[in-house]
Amino acid sequence: MARFRRAALALAGAVALVAATAACGDDDSGRTDPNATVTLSYAVWDKNQVPAMQEIASAFTKQNRNIVVDVQLTPWETYWTKLKAAATGGTAPDVFWMNGPNFQLYATNDVLAPLDTFDTSNYPKALIDLYTVDGKQYGIPKDFDTVGLWYNKALFDAADVTYPDDTWTWETFKAAAAKLTDKAKGQYAIAANLTSAQEYQYNTIYQAGGSVISADGKTSGYADPATVQGLKFWTDLIAAGQSPDLKTMTDTASINLFESGKTAMYYGGSWNAGEFTTNASIKSKVDVAVLPKGVKQATVIHGLANVISAKSAHKEQAWKFVQYLGSRQAAEIESKAGVIPAFNGTQQAWVDRHPELHLQALLDELAYAVPFPVSRNTAAWNELEMTYLTPAWNQREGVSSAANKLATAMNDALAKE
Repeated sequence: MARFRRAALALAGAVALVAATAACGDDDSGRTDPNATVTLSYAVWDKNQVPAMQEIASAFTKQNRNIVVDVQLTPWETYWTKLKAAATGGTAPDVFWMNGPNFQLYATNDVLAPLDTFDTSNYPKALIDLYTVDGKQYGIPKDFDTVGLWYNKALFDAADVTYPDDTWTWETFKAAAAKLTDKAKGQYAIAANLTSAQEYQYNTIYQAGGSVISADGKTSGYADPATVQGLKFWTDLIAAGQSPDLKTMTDTASINLFESGKTAMYYGGSWNAGEFTTNASIKSKVDVAVLPKGVKQATVIHGLANVISAKSAHKEQAWKFVQYLGSRQAAEIESKAGVIPAFNGTQQAWVDRHPELHLQALLDELAYAVPFPVSRNTAAWNELEMTYLTPAWNQREGVSSAANKLATAMNDALAKE
């Protein structure tokens, strides 16, 4: 799930959106008959969540008889292309899903309507912050993901290593990694992935006391020595032979290495619970714990938000619907459907779906969760991360050198936003 949420629009798309939305005219919401039946369009991208979204929409209509909601599914592969085209023409859906990497691009180009006051205390602060820009709130958090340390109990038992728990530090992790590596069997402690920063390097960067981007979104954090230490957490594993090399991880996805028993641990999201409990090769062996502590505890949190089109002809009705989407009632429907709802105190049904796993660990991490790092054009520097960090993961360049080059390039990109 979150691996789909991670991607952002390309720089060219951002420029097109900026130019086009500036020319869009005002809506005519003030001239709509308040007693007429209104149909709201609600755009989503995950087919697995459509039944839950339809159930929520029906429950809302029972309370608001003159408002009907049309849940419109567009697969992730075309969602952002379709949304950009609609926003460019001033015809974006009345209400739609938004993710962190794309949020500021849309909010600062007048595609999203700022929201009226609502009780932000009902949601994790990190998610509220993620969907706030220039002091304005544009999205009500829908759900969230945290990242945990998934592990193969059978491999831990064979190596006589105690299972991870909330006492684990980086030192504990490294000691376990050495014991869990068996080159004769082609077994590694973990795959030090580069392609999914949400699960991997972002977490260790913050655990090391570093940052990816400054709080104001204007400066790269990659030149910070603490950030470099967060990156070295992974490159040191590759250098020690406790992780496959980058080519192996490129040829075979890290999750596949874990599920096939080639790696003993996996930095993965809360969304992996469904995958692991339905895979016969791993479901009886897998469990999860909080991430090991570095200089401090940290996990990256990301989640979707429901937003309103600034050009909607039915803003009043859309606002009622978005408030309902952010309610306890809607959250409880989502929780039963297998999504971690953002509304505080409604996550237990998600935990109860898989009593064989210690999923509470993934909720315990909320206490120190860090918002997914974004800016007004996240996509531009996401591409730079891959470009400049790849030589370090290939062991062809020192991490500090690669990170400093990335910082320079990222600062140039941020200056153009």
